[in-house]
Amino acid sequence: MSTLARWLMLAACLAAEGCATLTDTDCRNADWYEVGFRDAILALQRQEDAYAEACARHAIKVDSARYTQGWIEGKYEADQRHPQPTH
Repeated sequence: MSTLARWLMLAACLAAEGCATLTDTDCRNADWYEVGFRDAILALQRQEDAYAEACARHAIKVDSARYTQGWIEGKYEADQRHPQPTH
């Protein structure tokens, strides 16, 4: 399974509130900016706490600042692609 497919499956699990398990390799190789950006593009709420919990099992710390930066920029991009109607 590709890394992208694994992350998309994880994002879907997190959105459904539940089955987050990351491998040591997933945590070590993650580009946290890209993970945050992808979560926002997929219209997910921020998930860094779930990622942090999953990666802590492997004694790996999530770069929350990079994740947040990616999520904010991804949210902006998503909002530009699909603007919400104003009332």
